[in-house]
Amino acid sequence: MQKLKHEQIQYIEFLSADINRAKDFYAKSFGWKFTDYGPDYTSFEGEYVDGGFTTGEPAKGTILVILYSANLEETLDKVLAAGGTIVKDIFSFPGGRRFQFTDPDGYELAIWSE
Repeated sequence: MQKLKHEQIQYIEFLSADINRAKDFYAKSFGWKFTDYGPDYTSFEGEYVDGGFTTGEPAKGTILVILYSANLEETLDKVLAAGGTIVKDIFSFPGGRRFQFTDPDGYELAIWSE
């Protein structure tokens, strides 16, 4: 399957103060698999978007990464169990529902469902 699409997001890279902690959180929350490239970089491969984590101090930015879930409540439970913090509980919007959370490095992400 060809993942590369002209002028579409293909890769997302995060800074992490603790790469092993980031890997543990995202593996437990979403089942992401990682490939390490030395002690300061790990990558993950997704069906639609690939990405990675590199050593550095995270800073809250203005881009909100949004993931899809077929079962919003189940995903929220996994995020909490993995150590995430809910910053906006499940709410409805035109087209679906979503919640927002921060990961252990302080990045804010959202999960939406139809």
